[in-house]
Amino acid sequence: MEYIKGMNFAPFHKRGTLEKEETKESFHYMLEHTGANFIILSPSGLQNTAQSEEICYTSNATFSDEELRNMIRYAKSCHVKVALKPTVNCKNGVWRAYVSFFEKDVVCEPKWANWFQSYTDFQLHYAKIAQEEQCDMLLLGGEMVMTEHREKEWRTLIQDVREVYDGLLSYNTDKYQEDNIKWWDAVDVISSSGYYPIDDWERQLDRIEGVVKKFQKPFFFAEAGCMSRKGSKMVPNNWELEGELRLEEQVEWYEAMFRACQTREWIRGFCMWDWAPTMHTKKEAQKNSGYEICRKPVQEVIQQFYSKFN
Repeated sequence: MEYIKGMNFAPFHKRGTLEKEETKESFHYMLEHTGANFIILSPSGLQNTAQSEEICYTSNATFSDEELRNMIRYAKSCHVKVALKPTVNCKNGVWRAYVSFFEKDVVCEPKWANWFQSYTDFQLHYAKIAQEEQCDMLLLGGEMVMTEHREKEWRTLIQDVREVYDGLLSYNTDKYQEDNIKWWDAVDVISSSGYYPIDDWERQLDRIEGVVKKFQKPFFFAEAGCMSRKGSKMVPNNWELEGELRLEEQVEWYEAMFRACQTREWIRGFCMWDWAPTMHTKKEAQKNSGYEICRKPVQEVIQQFYSKFN
């Protein structure tokens, strides 16, 4: 698999975002100033709570099919590879990792079978778009931690998707979960969210390497990132962390990740989290303590790393 120099571009933004001229401006600035050659687009499906059975992907909370198709075509016209990652979120703000149901069906309670039917419909909708637009990869969601033990349902979903999409299939598991999934053999590429503490990369990469060797599949980090906030380098996965702005903390974390990963030939790339569709001035950007990359010092760190893989 060709090395992925990627970005998660405009994740979870509302309808109409991809149609704006400023989004294209941001896209081109990203290509020029990071060296990215691959993007993940993440249309959002919404369920009310972590125990809701129905997933909605037609509201104004996510891209329209038309603008999504147009963005895929536009990216490809710029010689950028495109992956789709249809991703579920909960309206009440609960993290998708907590989506779960009783293991045995109970009358009048939500059920795994109903949820997986809705999730399958959601994934198949975007699998058809991915096939028709010849996307380079389809990731069947991400960080659905408490669903991953349902091996039979996941294998059935993957089979169903392969009926309509013939490209590379992956799934983005969460940090620390890589060795818990038993069905990696059913996908083409293993991927996970690389939000590891700055001083724990070597140990975690040793663990992940065991999974890659066992299943003999390519691997990349479908997400990786750290906020520009004091303390974030120790808990880069915690978007709720409170702390003062510290741009250099984001830089330190990225540099540590790249140092650890560049010696592991089995790592076939990254899609960084994240690149926003709206451009800010450099002064505005460098007041942002979140995960954003654009016009912050970390942008140059990423560009230097990606330039090694030209």
